[in-house]
Amino acid sequence: MTLYDLVAPGLDTCAEPRYRIAEIRAADPLGADALLTALPAMNRDADVPALTVALRALVPDPDRVAEWCVIEALAAMRDLGMLLGSLKRHGVQPVAAVPEVLPVLQELARRTDMVPRDTVHHYTTWNPLGPRQRMFTGDAMEAHLQDAVRMVFPSLVAALGTCGRLARLEPYDPGFALALDRTAQHVQAMVDAIDFTVDNVSPDYFARTLRPYFEEIDVAGRDYLGPAAAQVPLWLVDLTVWQCDRTDPGYDAFLAESVDYSLPSWRAFHAAHQGGVSAVGKLTAALSWETVHRLPPELVASAHSLARVLRILKTFRARHLGIARKAYSDGVKLYEQGSGGAPVALLRTVLDLTRDNETLVRRTTRRPGAPLRGAAA
Repeated sequence: MTLYDLVAPGLDTCAEPRYRIAEIRAADPLGADALLTALPAMNRDADVPALTVALRALVPDPDRVAEWCVIEALAAMRDLGMLLGSLKRHGVQPVAAVPEVLPVLQELARRTDMVPRDTVHHYTTWNPLGPRQRMFTGDAMEAHLQDAVRMVFPSLVAALGTCGRLARLEPYDPGFALALDRTAQHVQAMVDAIDFTVDNVSPDYFARTLRPYFEEIDVAGRDYLGPAAAQVPLWLVDLTVWQCDRTDPGYDAFLAESVDYSLPSWRAFHAAHQGGVSAVGKLTAALSWETVHRLPPELVASAHSLARVLRILKTFRARHLGIARKAYSDGVKLYEQGSGGAPVALLRTVLDLTRDNETLVRRTTRRPGAPLRGAAA
């Protein structure tokens, strides 16, 4: 049984091989296991000649790539990506140094329907565990950061399922509150993961040691971001909960770039719900027809559940902002922008937007002198 069987029973998993995580982790189509075990030592020594030779040694014949299934192609991009990021960290554009990798990256992108380099999914979810784990530095904190992202993947997949159902319901439907309650349970994993990160990864290590491996690289004249945590699309939950009809220019621009780094089915989710009516939009519209003293119980339940989801999202955004401020503070930071391509100021904007929507939901159902249940900050 796969992860997708658990969150979307009845779906043909062959149509979504990107959820067959164990198979992708086990795959080693380039025979890269031994070579990548030595990668942290090459990076520690800033051994650009060795890294260049290693990348050249792994580049397969394009005809061979054309015969691979999606699972093998994802594993190959994962392993090539470790060398792409390593070379760029040491000041070398990898495609310029090893030109023969370009057609391979392009073919892998075509076969996987993803960008022509590795993403956060390659670096974390599809990365083997144990002695085969691919790491840039080999440090325990790097492994913890990878684990933090792995922790949220099943919950995020499940959250997108409940958000998809939410988008088809109205606040008067009892299923609206139920979908939100399940979304809240899934999104809580993001808070747990960021707490795990705070406890196990220092801002200084991330900012000064690991962040340089996530720099963008040039592929055929276009820059592609490295495997940033921002590519874990919590913003798809935002989309259906509040963002699709309550936009902000800065956040919109970030999403327009970030969506390219998502899985194909997640890009389809974004396209299907972009420009729709959010849960906040539906609830406020429904409440505009009611008197606060005689709200139907289904509408009150929907409001309570929506406020809970927004409160959890707010908590995650606040803690994420706190980490980012430390990692990109003066005296620590090496870069002005996060690895996902956005400045820290955008995190503040998204936090404020989330808080504003939570406040709006709480106020719409509040009787004079009676705060909405469960609405504590």
